[in-house]
Amino acid sequence: MFYIYEKSSTYIMGKLNTRTGEVRPDHRQSYKTMAAAKAALTRMSKRYRADLKETVNDPQYRFGIAEAAYFHKTIEKQVKRKVLEGFGGKEYMEPVNTPNYMSPASESYWSM
Repeated sequence: MFYIYEKSSTYIMGKLNTRTGEVRPDHRQSYKTMAAAKAALTRMSKRYRADLKETVNDPQYRFGIAEAAYFHKTIEKQVKRKVLEGFGGKEYMEPVNTPNYMSPASESYWSM
């Protein structure tokens, strides 16, 4: 399994919205093969260039592709979060791609 991720923030990027040409972070998006991930990145880049935007923010340069286990082990950044006050209030580190409902820093985690 492979991810397309933003190099600066290490957010896992979702599918391309073909109408608007934008790509948003989506921790669920993965690709079965490296070829499929490269093809998706190429589609993102072609859509971006079709809009005649500057080449500095072209997805080919902003995004990277990595195998899932390697990404989680070495690339993915950690952020400092704080558990809700009523549940301990301690600070801890978690990956940036942790869904809100799985983070002890969110109310939805404690309401399940």
